[in-house]
Amino acid sequence: MRRLNISHVTEYRFSTPVALQPHRLRLRPLESHSLRIESSTLDITPAHAIRWYQDVLGNSVATVSFGDIADTLHVLSAVVIAVYDDAPLDFLMEDYAVNCPFAYAIDEQPDLVAFEQSVYPDDRPAVHTWLNGLGLLKRPIETFALLSQLNCAIANNFTYQIREEEGVQSPAKTLRMNSGSCRDFAALFIEACRYMGLASRFVSGYLHMPNNEEGNASTHAWAEVYLPGPGWKGFDPTSGLITGNHHIPVAVARHPEAVPPISGSFVGPAGLRPVLKVSVRVSDVGV
Repeated sequence: MRRLNISHVTEYRFSTPVALQPHRLRLRPLESHSLRIESSTLDITPAHAIRWYQDVLGNSVATVSFGDIADTLHVLSAVVIAVYDDAPLDFLMEDYAVNCPFAYAIDEQPDLVAFEQSVYPDDRPAVHTWLNGLGLLKRPIETFALLSQLNCAIANNFTYQIREEEGVQSPAKTLRMNSGSCRDFAALFIEACRYMGLASRFVSGYLHMPNNEEGNASTHAWAEVYLPGPGWKGFDPTSGLITGNHHIPVAVARHPEAVPPISGSFVGPAGLRPVLKVSVRVSDVGV
């Protein structure tokens, strides 16, 4: 077991006071059999009120409302978690799902159908051409080998870039540019999985790998695929790794743009844009 401290600071500075509208914060990690939250605090200025709720997928969301106008919004999330050893490759697939294609169990299909539907339908021809070029549309093929090859194909053949712009690139744009951020790679991986009939979802969170500056410098994103037997299994197409307890999930979603860490708006002069500063640190605090 390891204990980790997560410090996530977000600050918006405006050149003139503005009226901050309600903001939604998705900063609290998702607890599971391998992750437990020991403490969690939010330090927010200006004066505010918080209301917590769980969304349809079980993500913890804080809705923050503000009163007076302000020229700065400062949010500090400090979380201490306990993560337990896991073996990401120690799992068993159900016999019927060892090879692809396969059909999900009838009792699971209603819950999975939303995660099999494309959110970039116009990009399907480009995704088909790319997958065909990789040889991943040949059938039958061993399911886990298929996913591992797809994961590594993105990690090894695309150029990673830190993008400060909001939003997620479409898979077609990522394929055309041959580059993207972690969230762009996750979106491409998910769309490819859905094209092949595999239920998949987007995961936003943190990565604790001190030697990996790309992943440890900010929030991180990856994908999960629902596999009969192990259930939701994580794949990180930025690194080509199967996710383990170095990946700390905060929120999951069907659509890659649905779970930014902080979202909201403000009322102010036309054309006003805040200066954004973000700092994320994940450190080991021992047992």
